[in-house]
Amino acid sequence: MIEQTLVLIKPDGVQRGLIGEVIKRFEQRGLKIVGLKLTHADNDLAQKHYTEDIAKRRGEKVRNKLLEFITSGPVIAMVLEGVDAIENVRKIVGDTESKSALPGTIRGDFSHVSYSHADEKEIPVKNIIHASSNPEDAKNELALWFSVDEIHSYSRSEDEHVI
Repeated sequence: MIEQTLVLIKPDGVQRGLIGEVIKRFEQRGLKIVGLKLTHADNDLAQKHYTEDIAKRRGEKVRNKLLEFITSGPVIAMVLEGVDAIENVRKIVGDTESKSALPGTIRGDFSHVSYSHADEKEIPVKNIIHASSNPEDAKNELALWFSVDEIHSYSRSEDEHVI
């Protein structure tokens, strides 16, 4: 099934100059970028992105650190499209907790911080990237970060191998 999903290169990924490397990994696997922008998340957008559900699972303190982090610098927001895009993107990105992410994944190659280290230092887990977890999250997150006119349809040579 052809799906669209949201990917954010977080401020640490932008600051470390990893934008090209991250985009390359998705394009190499045949995922199509149908929306792309450099933006700065304001507090309102950040709170809608990191909902109260995060506070319920990880605590309000963690949510506040995530809000502070995502608003701390520019973010690359992307809409990726492809067959089973949500699942495939999650595999390329790797586990959310960087120390558990396998080598070869974006988080496994470029970050290593554990939740316990971040909690001890009272810092957010800087794990380079965000990817929608499931179809419902993808739909909600895409609507937050992109307007309909910012998502574009076009053909790539790989499309003939997918259809």
